[in-house]
Amino acid sequence: MLAKFIVRAIFAAIGLWLSSVLVAGVAFTDMGSLILAAVLLGLVNAVLRPILFILTLPLTLVTLGLFLLVLNAGMIILVSVFLDGFTVDGLWPGLVAAIVTGLTSWLGHLIIRDDKGR
Repeated sequence: MLAKFIVRAIFAAIGLWLSSVLVAGVAFTDMGSLILAAVLLGLVNAVLRPILFILTLPLTLVTLGLFLLVLNAGMIILVSVFLDGFTVDGLWPGLVAAIVTGLTSWLGHLIIRDDKGR
């Protein structure tokens, strides 16, 4: 279980790094901040995101799931609020960072997929 968390944190770090390269308004001061941001994002997504998902489910249904992008951006912005070495300058950079990080995590999941459940 810890190994899966570490691998997911690595792919989240890659996604956050790509976001900082591709998206104006997303930046890290150093590699330590990047790694810490990926770990914090994993923790926030594991603890807070499910609660917020349930609370915002009606809005997610009305927007046909598009509100999940805003929720994911909010998680990234929340991590940037708590971490001094990581900055996200507003909702739009957060949205694009959420898309880039989500795509990277999805690709990572495809690469390391665990087929034990099948």
